Amino acid sequence: MRRHPRTAAARRTSALLALAVAAGAILVTGPAGADTLEELQQQREANSAEQERLSSELEGTDASLQTVYLELARIEGEIPIAQAALDQAVVDLAAAERHQTSIDDRLTVAETEATTLTGDIEASSEQIASTEDGIGELARSTYRGGDGLTALRVVFDAGSPEEFASRTSAVNSAMRSQTDVLDELETTAATQRNSQARLDAVNVRIGELKVEADAAVVAADEAREEAQTHRTELTTLQQQETAKQGELEGYRDTIATQQEQISADNATLDAEIQAIFEAQAAERARQAEEKRKADEAAAAAAAAERERQRQAEEEAARNRPTNAPAPAPAPAPAPAPAPPASGGALVPPVPAPFHVTSPFGMRTYPINGGRYMHNGTDIRSACGNPQSSVADGRVSAVKPARGNGTHGNQVLIDHGVINGDSYVSVYNHLSRFAVSSGQSIGQGQALGYTGMTGAVTGCHVHVEIWRNGTPINPESLPGWNRTN
Repeated sequence: MRRHPRTAAARRTSALLALAVAAGAILVTGPAGADTLEELQQQREANSAEQERLSSELEGTDASLQTVYLELARIEGEIPIAQAALDQAVVDLAAAERHQTSIDDRLTVAETEATTLTGDIEASSEQIASTEDGIGELARSTYRGGDGLTALRVVFDAGSPEEFASRTSAVNSAMRSQTDVLDELETTAATQRNSQARLDAVNVRIGELKVEADAAVVAADEAREEAQTHRTELTTLQQQETAKQGELEGYRDTIATQQEQISADNATLDAEIQAIFEAQAAERARQAEEKRKADEAAAAAAAAERERQRQAEEEAARNRPTNAPAPAPAPAPAPAPAPPASGGALVPPVPAPFHVTSPFGMRTYPINGGRYMHNGTDIRSACGNPQSSVADGRVSAVKPARGNGTHGNQVLIDHGVINGDSYVSVYNHLSRFAVSSGQSIGQGQALGYTGMTGAVTGCHVHVEIWRNGTPINPESLPGWNRTN
């Protein structure tokens, strides 16, 4: 490929001059390039969402293990982006080199044409000079009356009419030859002028092409550097990927232990919640027994009162005159009012709209593919944001992160019976508490603040809803809505 040696300053100047030219050049990125950039941005956003999802799924594992795995996942997500950027850079480089070659070819053609025109002009100049010399010599010879024929000599020197005619023909032939030479001279001069005009235009075009050539060299160099930058970035990411894979391999022996710890922590929480439900059931049984006894006592008292009234009526009847009207019967006692039933819907611990980063249900552990039950629902929430109680209740436990396994700072709330079912809610990973154990709490009242205590890698809400001793999907509840 031909390159035009130029100083760096000249190249920079030429590059600035070539901006207008570049607007129409093939290096300009078209709609396909815009689509690629948009797709890369969408890929990065998808990678960010995937990182958030993986962070939730790694909940409960060792923090350093989470960091390694998430970094590996980030690198693996960046590699196809880097590859796409490299592919685009290679395409841009090829386009830049094609553009540079095209300009060089056009410059070569223009310079060749200029050389040809210059040669033609020089040849025509020599021809014009030679013709002008011949015409001058003919004029001088005619003026001196030398061996050439003149009109007077044709008249006076002719010895006969035949000779006169012959000499006249010769003179006419000489005059025609002189006219032809003059016509040829004018044609050659006109051709020379046209060639000079073309040469001037070609020289202007050569100047423009040299500016374009300099700009094309700069653009190709920049495209080459851009491609090399992306190539280096891709190589670095691939090396980092290999290193992180090796680092992750060293954690595999600890994964089973950590999963056992998660199971143990969940079992402890389950036992505590079952104890709450058992206490609720015992309390309901006690209240039911007290109500039964109270109802029996009330029934006995009512029966005794009815018997007393009957006896009183009989005594009154015996003492009443035979013609006196019978008294109106006493009204029956009003039944005791039934205790008010608990009601109301459970609501999310953060205001809508909100985004669920990891829903309730089975999770696939991303490191070894193991499956486990995720009893909670994870919601995106910034560190320090308040979390509120999903319903009225009593705070059963406020557990600090130290000694609380993978759950971090944790609050348990006993909501009692709502619409015939017993409910308990659990909130993990809080940064700090807003309640204390044993206190009453109203629906929507702050119980703590979003944090990342326990075995997690980022701040988020972790809420669990237990109904009658079993965890349920909060989003199945009527009052739970992500959007309003």
